[in-house]
Amino acid sequence: MVANEAEPNGSLRLAVLGAGPGGYPAAFHAAERGLDVTLIDTRPQPGGVCLYEGCIPSKALLHVAKLMREARQASEWGISFGEPDIDLDQLRDWKDGVVRKMTNGLGLLRRQHSVQYQQGFGRIRHASQLNIESNGEVLPLDFDALIVATGSTAVIPRPLQLESDRVMDAAEALELPDIPASLLVVGGGYIGLELGTVYAELGSEVTVVEALPDILTGVEHDLVRVLKRSLRSRFKDTHVNTAVVSLTEVDQGIEAVIADSAGVERTETFERVLIATGRRPNSGGLGLHRTRAHVDDHGFIVTDERRRTAEPSIFAIGDVAGEPMLAHKATAEASVAVEAILGNPSAFRPLAVPAVIFTDPEIAWCGLSQADAAALDIEAETVSFPWAALGRASASGRNDGLTRLVIERGSERVLGMQIVGPGAGELIGEGVLAVEMGARVSDLAESIHAHPTLNESIMEAAQLFFGRSPHYVARRR
Repeated sequence: MVANEAEPNGSLRLAVLGAGPGGYPAAFHAAERGLDVTLIDTRPQPGGVCLYEGCIPSKALLHVAKLMREARQASEWGISFGEPDIDLDQLRDWKDGVVRKMTNGLGLLRRQHSVQYQQGFGRIRHASQLNIESNGEVLPLDFDALIVATGSTAVIPRPLQLESDRVMDAAEALELPDIPASLLVVGGGYIGLELGTVYAELGSEVTVVEALPDILTGVEHDLVRVLKRSLRSRFKDTHVNTAVVSLTEVDQGIEAVIADSAGVERTETFERVLIATGRRPNSGGLGLHRTRAHVDDHGFIVTDERRRTAEPSIFAIGDVAGEPMLAHKATAEASVAVEAILGNPSAFRPLAVPAVIFTDPEIAWCGLSQADAAALDIEAETVSFPWAALGRASASGRNDGLTRLVIERGSERVLGMQIVGPGAGELIGEGVLAVEMGARVSDLAESIHAHPTLNESIMEAAQLFFGRSPHYVARRR
């Protein structure tokens, strides 16, 4: 039975299965609303994959990689630092310290919210009870409502499953076991490119193999093209339309059989291999089959816009509940689910979920692309402002970026924004706000942006739409 507004909140028992960026915000928000909350996770503190072995440690290492690249680039400006001396143990300790500080902080917040925490694996018995399996014991837990936020797991294709510590998934790569002389990255998505960048800056010769026709499939070509120019100087090779057929451990490392689109095979040997071929939702083994909730063909738990499953007492959020598999999407869904459980109006209907690829340069986007708009029968046009005409970008030695607006024809409403360049992930927030508030391109053009900043590129793109950018002239599309 899910509570409604007439019921006292304190009588409602909420269980949250999974303590990642969807689960712990849901638990904290529910506790603030007066619910009796139990948070269940296999780790000793909240945080999930994102904090322990994903978003945060990877960004810590990408920060180091960016610093090393900038130090090398400084020689072009007349400042030479020499080759860096890498203390891998200290670097690893610093990265782990960042994670430890944040997970301990979440543990403190959990106690301050009076959320009960059970370390273990939760398995649903029926629509109002689950078992928590911990240290050989099974603890039953009754609930009135359950939020499933169990996240996702890296997928390694069967032909590449090799029992060798030289073959890593993303979590193992973030442990920095060493700096291999050569690294094969299988998969040209954001995870492979981000971690490939880290290892390349630390000194590895990185080869990326992608089975699809291009890296970052689905991302706007013009944005990817800017990134590819940068990666040419960092990676030894990037092969597309190419597959890794098999992996075999040999004395020198891992022998990879690689086939091109014509099926021609060659063999190369690498010290280490990183498999970054995607993730799958953690929906199996939860006991959902004992309820009316069901899972689709891709393993995602099916929910409505309130994040409720076909079982009225069970909700699902985050990676396990569908694309996009992004931490901030999970956090946004957490509040929707809690308010729905309380019987309050709520729905997950965002117009702009931002996505960021934290390579260097970064790529970020939100809202609709021109192709998305066309698929929805919306007439749209784009306007792009190149950072080559942006003062702050030139002053920073990074003028290879681009800011693009997608605008509805007629209403001139901002439908989407796409950015490639350093700090794109920080800049995209203005695009999210513009799309969600239904801003017109004139709103961006007439809002004064500080000079000189990278943020000015948004204003300049908007002004360019009206043909009055002071720094660039181009034809709209």
